[in-house]
Amino acid sequence: MDTIDKRIVNRLQQGFPICESPYRGVAEELGLTEECLLARLRALLADGVLSRFGPMYHAEQMGGALTLAAIKVPEERFDEVAEIVNAFPEVAHNYARNHALNMWFVLATEQPQQVASVIAEIERLTGLTVYNMPKINEYYVGLQLEA
Repeated sequence: MDTIDKRIVNRLQQGFPICESPYRGVAEELGLTEECLLARLRALLADGVLSRFGPMYHAEQMGGALTLAAIKVPEERFDEVAEIVNAFPEVAHNYARNHALNMWFVLATEQPQQVASVIAEIERLTGLTVYNMPKINEYYVGLQLEA
């Protein structure tokens, strides 16, 4: 990433404008053309620097559900289990952790009852217990990662 890419990533973490030409608006703020901004975003995604670029929806406010889940995965099966878990479209993201429960992931479902069925299916396919840790309280943390 060069300094322009870093400026793009840092700016886009602050929100995306809702207007007729949002990419043009951000590009102008950054002193770029819309075409340059789009080309750089495509390159960041293609190179794997960004894993995704898109809106974050509050599933619960849309009638769905979110939950944090974890699995204790034998080290020799980690890649296999990660592939199974990541194949579910409800898995928003998945992380390896240095903990007895070494795989943590977030499920986002369209309907609350889907959480249990997705967990049950992951357990069936992996043969491992999934620990469901639904949210009790919500806290807003204004996290921005400086590029």
